Amino acid sequence: MKFLHLHKSESGRPDWLLIGIVLLLCGFGLLMVYDSSVAIAIRDFGNQYYYLTEQLKWFAVGLIVFFIFSIIDYRIYKKLALPMLLGTVFLLLVVFIPGVGIKALGAKRWINLGFTVLQPAELAKLSLVIYLSAWFSTKEKDRLISFLILIGMIAGLIILEPDLGTTLVIAATAITMYFFSGAPLTQFAVMIPVTILGVLGIAVASPYRFARLTTFFNPEKDPLGASYHIHQATIALGSGGLFGVGIGSSRQKYEYLPEANTDSIFAIIGEEIGFIGAVLLISAFLLVIWRGFRIARRTEDPFGKLLSLGITSWIAYQVIMNIAAMVALIPLTGVPMPLLSYGGSSLIVVLAGLGILINISKSVSHGK
Repeated sequence: MKFLHLHKSESGRPDWLLIGIVLLLCGFGLLMVYDSSVAIAIRDFGNQYYYLTEQLKWFAVGLIVFFIFSIIDYRIYKKLALPMLLGTVFLLLVVFIPGVGIKALGAKRWINLGFTVLQPAELAKLSLVIYLSAWFSTKEKDRLISFLILIGMIAGLIILEPDLGTTLVIAATAITMYFFSGAPLTQFAVMIPVTILGVLGIAVASPYRFARLTTFFNPEKDPLGASYHIHQATIALGSGGLFGVGIGSSRQKYEYLPEANTDSIFAIIGEEIGFIGAVLLISAFLLVIWRGFRIARRTEDPFGKLLSLGITSWIAYQVIMNIAAMVALIPLTGVPMPLLSYGGSSLIVVLAGLGILINISKSVSHGK
């Protein structure tokens, strides 16, 4: 088929360094998913390998998706951008249908597919980046209102789940893409403060989000309740010291730290491999981000440039927000760590995005 041919270019080869780092992070993620989930896997399923087995299945699917997306000419997504976005909006609505949408921990974020579950909000990150790349790669005047309506619609559906963390990642990524598409700087003088006020308004309107906000400013308030999670995360990171307590030796994973294998996995990692290990891990993500922005800078095609920028920005914001929440720089957001946290939807969608980034990398030179 025409769209399956490799994108021919001056270099014609993928960014092998980026591929290597991604696979290394995935392998480390599998190790840490198993390590951080042993206690809850035994408690809930009587099988210490349960979460590892599930993550291995999703990784296998993600690896296939990564390979397929890396060989499909990325330009095909420009034609598929609108259908993909409409399909994602439909799925975001489906989560609210009783019997189809799954409610857990007070949130409706998943769709029951029978054989597995799907989290449409994760898919929204990629489909929105693709749509905005296609839209912004063409010249158009006065599209600010249309842009705000689109982001408001997507963000509104995700907020209703509720999922503020994913909303923030999507909003930050979209605004970044809008900025680099050549929008006037004067618009950001209004857009950024309005966005901040909107987020604060949403946080104050919800009791549990308001509790997170107040405990962020007063960490000693309610240490066994609203601030329990962040207290346990900082205990984990503090216990790690410079070199960590050793892989497999975490104490916080024994049901002290909530969401140890998902949103809080970085705290377990910091406890086990220490400050030095955490710095090395962050450096690996910085390499991924650097290679992504490098691809964006060297891509001549406007659609490919914006698509590279969008995918890289999305992953960068997600990494920053996850780590910042764990070290108490921002309130807890519930954002998973890309490639490391347990969860099929996040892993597969991130690998799909990185596969597209690899395909775009074939159109640029990888020399100095």
